[in-house]
Amino acid sequence: MRSKEGRRVATSVVAVAIFMCGASMLTGCPYSDPCWEVEACEPDPVPPPGPCEGEPGTAPALDECGVFVSPLSGDDRSPGTKDAPVKTLQHAIGLAAHGRSRGEEPTRRVYACGGAFKETITLPSGVELWGGRRCDGGDWSYEGSFGGPDHPTTIAPPRGIPLRVIAGEEEAATSTVFGMRVVAADASAPDGKSSIAVILSTGARAMLQDSEIVAGDGKDGEPGEDADTERAKDGVVGNNGANACTADAAVGALPVVTVCDDGIESTGGYGGDGGLDAGGDGAPGQPALAEHPERDSDAGLGADQTRCEDGGDGADGADGGRADGALGPGFLSDDGWRGVRGEDGTKGGVGYGGGGGGGSKSRGEMFACPARLPQSGAAGGSGGSGGCGGKGGKGGGYGGASIGIIALEGAALTVANTNVLTGKGGQGGVGGTGQPGGAGQPGAHGGLGYGHNGMWDACKGGRGGNGGRGGDAGGGLGGASVGIAYVVPNFAIRPGTTMVIGDPGTGGPAGNAGTEDEVGKGENGPQGQLVAFPAAGEPSH
Repeated sequence: MRSKEGRRVATSVVAVAIFMCGASMLTGCPYSDPCWEVEACEPDPVPPPGPCEGEPGTAPALDECGVFVSPLSGDDRSPGTKDAPVKTLQHAIGLAAHGRSRGEEPTRRVYACGGAFKETITLPSGVELWGGRRCDGGDWSYEGSFGGPDHPTTIAPPRGIPLRVIAGEEEAATSTVFGMRVVAADASAPDGKSSIAVILSTGARAMLQDSEIVAGDGKDGEPGEDADTERAKDGVVGNNGANACTADAAVGALPVVTVCDDGIESTGGYGGDGGLDAGGDGAPGQPALAEHPERDSDAGLGADQTRCEDGGDGADGADGGRADGALGPGFLSDDGWRGVRGEDGTKGGVGYGGGGGGGSKSRGEMFACPARLPQSGAAGGSGGSGGCGGKGGKGGGYGGASIGIIALEGAALTVANTNVLTGKGGQGGVGGTGQPGGAGQPGAHGGLGYGHNGMWDACKGGRGGNGGRGGDAGGGLGGASVGIAYVVPNFAIRPGTTMVIGDPGTGGPAGNAGTEDEVGKGENGPQGQLVAFPAAGEPSH
């Protein structure tokens, strides 16, 4: 057989030969027939098309070309022929991918009757799914997907992703899905919120042709959990100081401590010791106030030339504030679309302990303890401890998405003469509210001076600060409403394809937010015919 180069050369030779023959006839030269050259240059005969070749709408449906499935008359114990179809699509796909029996070549095609299949389908790339078949007459010809109530082949399970295309054994093999109506129920995806009709997994290849893809509505996101409505743990009242002339060493009142659930402590300051010629200073409350130097919690000074001073009150713990609402488009994975929750509220700060009161003295110009009694002055009272900070609320959940088709990394998608319809995205959930902080408690009194001879009393401790209120959480992301959601743009949209996109879900409000308050509100969900998303595990852009 001649090579392509040889045929091209032969064609040019024939042209030259015909031209020369014409010239010789004009000059009377003998007739020469170049037909052998013409015969040699005829193209190789084109083999006739195989019995299984042709367009899905016109090619004959033969037993040798595919597996046949009918939801009404089929039986999965049958071989899947025209006269003995199987009942379920997934079983038919398995026979088409691997052969009806041992040693039989796989047909890699499924012919599906018009009717409803309430099952989720996993289709390997390279296995074709041709629906809309007229089965009553037994010829299994294509009726047209939308010619009547029984004509479409509808995949409509009550739960799950109706159609999932996965990578096949052959790297470049493509699945043709023709004459199908794929319907996802409301909130039927694995997250229990979204509605997603078709997913092309990593490396899958598919053409959706003359079909309809319908996604239902997404479910509203759940509200974030509120923190306890009862306030957090309260502080402890300080201890009273010892009276004058009752102990040789009147030690200042011992501190009290609040231990919060997270291990953070608030401690009232020691009271100042009682002395002979001067009282001791109290101790400051804890934790220290380095971040709030303008606020009190100082120790009270002990008596000397002047009376002692009370301990300073502890500062209130900082409120948790309001957390941010959910941001970003969400993520794509084999489970579908995952949105973003609102941020959790932060814990309120612990109240600071009150400072300890200054101690007093027992000897002065006009007073002293009686000689028969201990000689120490009155001791200062300890400060009260602060209340614990309230816990923050939990972020609002994301609203469910409504997505017609998801194409993950490495997937190749073609959509031709197909309608893609999506529903509404769910509303983002409201953020949870924070817990009130615990109440700070008062410091205790200092000890009393002796009798009525003018001896100074010791001073009291300061009050512990209130715990800060727990932060209110942010609202969740609204659900997406997208025709084709993709990670990498490897798709073709051919003529006749239409997309009707529903409304996205609005972001959820923050906890304790008013109707017009935008602070802490989650973003509205993405919306569009074609929208790019990061894959799960990738940073959001």
